[in-house]
Amino acid sequence: MQRVLPPAIMLKMELSNRDRIVMPKMKTKSSAKKRFRVRPGGTVKCGHAFKRHILTKKTTKNKRQLRGTVNVNASDVQSVMRMMPNA
Repeated sequence: MQRVLPPAIMLKMELSNRDRIVMPKMKTKSSAKKRFRVRPGGTVKCGHAFKRHILTKKTTKNKRQLRGTVNVNASDVQSVMRMMPNA
């Protein structure tokens, strides 16, 4: 008995052989791969926010502390990893 799949998945399938059905690949979100990196220990790093424009009204101390990278909050790691299935 052959499985019946939803039409949206059927459209994205490749039929390399008539006997074998290949499921579509899980793709990484382009925006996520530009913003996040997964470290070897499993933590996710990202850059600081609020460092792109309107810098004249920010203090020198504030701009200095926004340098570098920071770990993604534990509550957001699951959603980031969902956007990057191959990481």
